[in-house]
Amino acid sequence: MKAIITRWAALLSFALLATACSDDAATGASKEDASGASEKKTIVIGTTVGDFGDMVKEFIQPEMAKDGYTIKLVEFTDYVQPNRALAEGSIDINVFQHKPYLDAFKTSNNLDLVELFQVPTGPLGVYTGKGKSLDELGKRKLTFSVANDPSNFARTLMMLDEMGIITLNEGIDQLKASKRDIKQFNYEVELIELEAAQIPRSRDDVDFAIIPGNYAASSGIPFTDALYTEGGFTFINWAAIKRSDLGKPWVEAVENAYNSDAFKAYAAKRFAGYKYPQIWDKE
Repeated sequence: MKAIITRWAALLSFALLATACSDDAATGASKEDASGASEKKTIVIGTTVGDFGDMVKEFIQPEMAKDGYTIKLVEFTDYVQPNRALAEGSIDINVFQHKPYLDAFKTSNNLDLVELFQVPTGPLGVYTGKGKSLDELGKRKLTFSVANDPSNFARTLMMLDEMGIITLNEGIDQLKASKRDIKQFNYEVELIELEAAQIPRSRDDVDFAIIPGNYAASSGIPFTDALYTEGGFTFINWAAIKRSDLGKPWVEAVENAYNSDAFKAYAAKRFAGYKYPQIWDKE
């Protein structure tokens, strides 16, 4: 009888020990899972082709590799897929759009995306054509080639209003400004509407060309050649993420890389004439 009791006691001890070990393993796995989730080290960044992709390849990838991150780049050729890809999870963050576009897109498509930080952006600017100085305003009739798509045309009107060349009606939504919103021309000028991609090639035929930043860059026109660039930060571009990713360590790491002193120095040399993030002026 004593032997039977002893054997049962041994079996019970073994069972308790196995259960304890199993609990410890489960606890360890959960800790590992939680740690793994917080230590995301592979990040997929989506950009449009061009300067934003170059920033990733030339600086962000090698810089973040120093801290053990692997940065993968996906370059898009349109302005719809980067937000859809972000919402669907095939990329982690995108860099290509200004806030008015992001706000309109996520509202119309019911996407829970948020802006994160600003990035250096090629500004809309006035460039010489047959005219050589804006001092010519008021001395003769001047022609300006401008983009005919609604978004860039509204930006152009906002800038012309800012420059005092035209006056827009009060109380309008300037992001949707159109010809009917022009209250008056303060100088004798003619706006010649063209497809945005054609504007750089129009400079020999007009006095001045108002060129969106991406088309100036793709045509090899330095932003430092601009006679005037749009003020404010309404149309500076942002990085965007899913709202559910706010506060995660990898998000902070990406933001820190884009706002680092090293990136600022790189941008000042590589992207001279760009509009830089507003926060940089405050640091």
